[in-house]
Amino acid sequence: MRRPREPELPSLASLLPRFAESEVVVVGDFVADEYVYGETERISREAPVLIVRYESSELKAGGAGNAAANLAALGVKVRAVGVVGDDGLGNALLEELTGLGVDVAGIQRVPGRETEAKTRILAGGRSTRRQQMIRLDRAPRAPLPATAERRLVKDLERAGRRAGTVLASDYGSGALGAAAIEALRLLKRGGVPVCVDSRYSLRAFTGLTMVKPNEVELETASGVSLAQPGGLEKAARTLLKRVDCDVLLVTRGRNGMSVFRRGAPPVHVPAHGSQDAVDVTGAGDTVAATFSAGLAAGGDPVAAARLANVAGSLVVQKAGTATVSREELAAELLRP
Repeated sequence: MRRPREPELPSLASLLPRFAESEVVVVGDFVADEYVYGETERISREAPVLIVRYESSELKAGGAGNAAANLAALGVKVRAVGVVGDDGLGNALLEELTGLGVDVAGIQRVPGRETEAKTRILAGGRSTRRQQMIRLDRAPRAPLPATAERRLVKDLERAGRRAGTVLASDYGSGALGAAAIEALRLLKRGGVPVCVDSRYSLRAFTGLTMVKPNEVELETASGVSLAQPGGLEKAARTLLKRVDCDVLLVTRGRNGMSVFRRGAPPVHVPAHGSQDAVDVTGAGDTVAATFSAGLAAGGDPVAAARLANVAGSLVVQKAGTATVSREELAAELLRP
């Protein structure tokens, strides 16, 4: 059964033309998402594993790079701040972002550092859809050098002062240390909205504008079980107070998302559309990027959340690391 459309959706389309006039800075952990495609042939004689004949490969921007790519697809001016390794993957990732229209002047190539990468092997039989078989992850083993961290903070301060919104995308790789988080707080105190999407360290990002946990992250960070009566709101209010943010945006999968603000009742946004997800890879980046774009375009947190909810529903219909364009979002908002 198709869910009824929200009456607010057509009015949200008025924000989209302002995206072209908006600027968002994305700071965080930039990841190379590699996809290797092949055809399964037979079982190896060496071990009980499939032999896959290589067909093709591609590289996409993951992590903070996926957030930046989503913003660029929405027509927003995007400045990226972060680090990559001084290696082939780092060069390929910068080329990919540049080709998408992202300003990468704030991304450093750090000598001796390995670019974080996730390599997915997808294979299948002839004339069948390729399915993911295994994922190989590579990550820097050493912390970010002090000189690189100082430059990152300076680049963040410089770019952030001119931004409509700053989006911090933390995947736990070390780009967003204590000094960078303090720089984010200073930007927020200076009037720049700062949004945070952190997989492992939500509670470190205190005193900012928006923090975006999913339900598992909310439960972990708040210490409150969502299974108890009223658990969602208890956990959200606990975390809202603990991280001292203005807005807590809780993504809830098939239940949509919920917006919690200090001194205001929660706003529950139902899941958009009626189709089951094809692939949720990077959907959180799409949501964080669209919310940030909505704020930069002058929308309030609830309007930005509704936009992000629709964008998230569109991106999970695409395979792999994907984006949603401004044209796709407009068409969905104005669909009868």
